[in-house]
Amino acid sequence: MSFLIVLAALLFLMFVAYRGYSVILFAPVAALGAVLLTDPSLVAPMFTGLFMDKMVGFLKLYFPVFLLGAIFGKLIEISGFSKAIVAATIRLFGAGRAMLSIVAVCALLTYGGVSLFVVVFAVYPFAAELFRQSDIPKRLIPGTIALGAFTFTMDALPGTPQIQNIIPTAFFGTTSWAAPVLGTIGAIFIAIVGLAYLEWRRRTAAARGEGYGDPATLLNEPAPYAGGALANPLVAILPLVMVGVSNKLFTALIPRVYGTSHEFMPAVMGTATPVVQDVTKVAAIWAVEGALLVGIATVLLFAWKQVFSSFADGTKTAIGGALLASMNTASEYGFGAVIAALPGFLVVANALGSIPNPLVNEAVTVTALAGITGSASGGMSIALAAMAESFIANAQAAGIPMEVLHRVASMASGGMDTLPHNGAVITLLAVTGLTHRQAYKDIFAITLIKTAAVFVVIAVFYATGLV
Repeated sequence: MSFLIVLAALLFLMFVAYRGYSVILFAPVAALGAVLLTDPSLVAPMFTGLFMDKMVGFLKLYFPVFLLGAIFGKLIEISGFSKAIVAATIRLFGAGRAMLSIVAVCALLTYGGVSLFVVVFAVYPFAAELFRQSDIPKRLIPGTIALGAFTFTMDALPGTPQIQNIIPTAFFGTTSWAAPVLGTIGAIFIAIVGLAYLEWRRRTAAARGEGYGDPATLLNEPAPYAGGALANPLVAILPLVMVGVSNKLFTALIPRVYGTSHEFMPAVMGTATPVVQDVTKVAAIWAVEGALLVGIATVLLFAWKQVFSSFADGTKTAIGGALLASMNTASEYGFGAVIAALPGFLVVANALGSIPNPLVNEAVTVTALAGITGSASGGMSIALAAMAESFIANAQAAGIPMEVLHRVASMASGGMDTLPHNGAVITLLAVTGLTHRQAYKDIFAITLIKTAAVFVVIAVFYATGLV
């Protein structure tokens, strides 16, 4: 019975997310509903002492990353740098390689720190134009954007500033550059197999005589790109390069400056207790925050005139988006903490824990919970909050480095998270004017490739010992 209660809570949250209701509202409803059915006397204590505590703790660590990432992405957009990058990439690869061009642009923007939601809005008009020119079915655009923005640059490539690569650092004491060789191998696998799949789908459609479609009957068709004055591509890409370089620099510099911990005495009369910060748990987060600040400053330095007129409205929009995204994930984090404290979760934990291999155990657990919640960061947060200590103990017993645990957890989070109720999937389909029936098949195929890549990385580690 206790297991059924936990399962019902998970299915309820999945259902309301699929129906478009706010997770911020229904995550506590689902969690406390499960508590009510388990032990009614624990509803209030669980809400204040566990749900809110974990929710606020998540925001304390990660909200600045969400905020700075959203502002940086918005500035890249309103400065015109995103359009310049897209146009330059198209010139580089040629209009005949529309899919490769769009994947490359999405990957560049995502790895440069731009939120994947911003990437969808920024790239879609150019993707539509390229696909029209090449007469590729419009229904393949979502899968193409998903491959470039939702996969290898989100959590596989080392150093990516996306939140899915940052969350494991607080649990495993690692950095965003964890397991660089394994991450790169996984990224190459995803890119090659994903592009091969999309090319096969394009050829199949062409053999049937299927083209882009009639723009008059399609929804959300952007006006054809007419060109215009764009920034120099080298200037446009500079903020992204600065984020990557600064992230690497700060990752190495912060531990040298602060050591493993740092304490200070607040300058408040009567306060005698120093504040002690465990630097090992936040060094990677600080590095990403600092890198995003450098990126923001670079955009402002080179495009202040373009940004100035839209800065107030643009940053308000970015802040609103960051608040919503971080609160959604934090609510799921609090939900996971409550569910993990219930007797029924022991059944789930024991079932997942029965998988003997530590890395396979972690991968299956993280990707399963990411799929249930429809969120890579939310599912990984639930899994690591509940089972990180078990993962670490099993890995240490098997001689597996924490860096490998980090990379496997990060990549697994971006596997089955893109089920139909995933917020990014719903946004992508809405922006492109397509339905799940028309375009979700290809998104799901990319998801399967992404999930398979996790186990490829695990196999490579055991075969070679590479990290």
